[in-house]
Amino acid sequence: MTNEAKVLEIVEIARTSGKIRKGANEATKALEKGQAKLVVYAEDVTPKEIIMHLPLLAKEKNVPCFSVSKKDDLGAAAGLAVSTAAVAVVKEGDAKSAIESLPKSQE
Repeated sequence: MTNEAKVLEIVEIARTSGKIRKGANEATKALEKGQAKLVVYAEDVTPKEIIMHLPLLAKEKNVPCFSVSKKDDLGAAAGLAVSTAAVAVVKEGDAKSAIESLPKSQE
């Protein structure tokens, strides 16, 4: 399983058993309030400014941050009928061990 597939699966598990915040603004707020356990953002977001700050903020808050190639995939994993630029996992639910097994940062 690729890292991307693993990250998307974690978002799905957290969605069903925990709690996630959808969208770049919600992900940013969750990070700033110290609620985010994991942040995932899409690389095909335009303009890039929408998500550019997320990896930096996540690093500052010591939260794992990963990118996936398509916002459509991220939207689907988040249970949305539309694509989303970013998702923050605020309650891990059954995804806790999976999140802990991820590398701390994406290379």
